[in-house]
Amino acid sequence: MAGSKNVLELHGSVLRNYCMKCHRFYNAEYIFSSLGIPKCSCGGLIKPEVVLYEEPLDDEILKKAIKEISNADTLIIAGTSLNVYPAAGLINYFKGKHLVLINKEKTQYDTICDLVIHDSIGKVMEKIGMNFS
Repeated sequence: MAGSKNVLELHGSVLRNYCMKCHRFYNAEYIFSSLGIPKCSCGGLIKPEVVLYEEPLDDEILKKAIKEISNADTLIIAGTSLNVYPAAGLINYFKGKHLVLINKEKTQYDTICDLVIHDSIGKVMEKIGMNFS
């Protein structure tokens, strides 16, 4: 939505939703306009296409993420404690030149980064002239 062309949604998106019974897809507008728990015309519950805790990540997307990170010259990691795996382990595939971490709190990876900024993403992006609101 911000104009990026190559986005890997590691944890999915709430903008895509599907029936857990018949697998029919529903857009976000349908979900947002539903009263209560959204249900499909077949009676099944509609779930966002997101990875919840203890669910596995999509293996193909994970492989693509590893490839992109491995080939990146600069990696900016923002808004994560880097405590939840396997996503947190993706930092270990970075072999480029510039590793930047933006997070409110310290992380276990702060010492290996070239630049660490302990602040909110919104404030940092605002200071460099990017507004996402």
